[in-house]
Amino acid sequence: MTRFTVHSGTAVPLRRSDVDTDQIIPARFCTSTSRTGHADSLFADWREEPSFVLDRPEHRGATILVGGRDFGTGSSREYAVWALLDHGFRAVVAPRFGDIFHANALLNGLVPVTVPHSTVTRLWELIEADPAVAVVVDLVRLELRCTDVVQPIAMAGEDRARLLSGDDPVAATLRHEADIRAYELRRRPALPVTR
Repeated sequence: MTRFTVHSGTAVPLRRSDVDTDQIIPARFCTSTSRTGHADSLFADWREEPSFVLDRPEHRGATILVGGRDFGTGSSREYAVWALLDHGFRAVVAPRFGDIFHANALLNGLVPVTVPHSTVTRLWELIEADPAVAVVVDLVRLELRCTDVVQPIAMAGEDRARLLSGDDPVAATLRHEADIRAYELRRRPALPVTR
């Protein structure tokens, strides 16, 4: 997992609410077991619309997606997170996320940033006025910043620590490998024995 401390990038204003995982990546594209190769399938049905925001030239290379309420609801499709990451997004900002999407995002290094709807609306306005405006997601200070917006963000301590270190849960556990091994060696003699 890629380490995430402070990220500054341009953003895509996705003015849609109730975006479920089948809209993020339709099921017909979830046929491989690879975590990569899904960028072209991201919002596949919407990208057929000639003016879909993700395909506008002014948003090429954007690394932050700003969505509406209830982003990532629906099935527990990890492909949704993989498609967003594969497209180049490092963070998604929304007023509320689907629980499973939120957990999958954190486990894969995509930062879900929960902010009030009023903050999302202000970000949409700023990004639409100037697509080159920088949006900053700062996990060190726990802030979201963009011109006049300085929004505190909340994140569970364990999730934040993993993102700051770049460790997935397995790597985080392996940091304690010596302690685990010592415990197993101490415990072994106390285990019951059959003869």
